[in-house]
Formats: sequence, C-alpha cells, structure tokens
Amino acid sequence: MAVDDLADLLGPNATLLADKAYDSDAVRALAETAGAWANIPPRRNRKGTFVFSKWVYRQRNLVERFFNKLKQFRGIATRYDKLPENYLAAIKLASARIWLRSYESTA
Repeated sequence: MAVDDLADLLGPNATLLADKAYDSDAVRALAETAGAWANIPPRRNRKGTFVFSKWVYRQRNLVERFFNKLKQFRGIATRYDKLPENYLAAIKLASARIWLRSYESTA
C-alpha cells in the first residue's frame, strides 16, 4: 500500500491530507502512531465521526489544481529536460505564466 511508504515521512504534529478513498481505520491508525493528524473527509458509510477541517482540505485542493495546470505544459509533463536544474527552471517559468494568467483575470 502506498500509505505504508509515506508513513516514514510523517513526523509528530504533521498533517496527513488525503481523499475519501483513504478513509480507513488502518490509515487513521497509521497517522496516529506517527503522531500526525489525519485530515481525511469521512465516507458516507462511515459510522464514527472524526475531526475534519474543510478549510485545510480546500487548500489541498488548490495545490492539486495548480499541479494539474502545470501538467498542461508539454515540456514539463513529458520531462524533456533531463538535467534537474533545467527542469526546475521550466517549472518556475510555467508557474510564473500560470500566476500571471490568474492575476490578469482578477485585475
């Protein structure tokens, strides 16, 4: 399971953000043993209730949508640049273009 690999990265007072697909007792127990807080929206068939912050989950969604916009750039999605420095520069350039596009529409 992919969550087991990420369990080593969780530290005390960390926040685990995940989709409804990861709403299981095992994932919540894994986060609890690591000392982290699991901010996972409960499934509809969930019997118990858990603390869930919609605001934190909304911020996660903004980051996820940004990465989806970033993947629209062909050079980044296919990783044309093999050197990490050039790839990072392409990501920064594309991020600036996305930011300018969003700033332009609000002004």
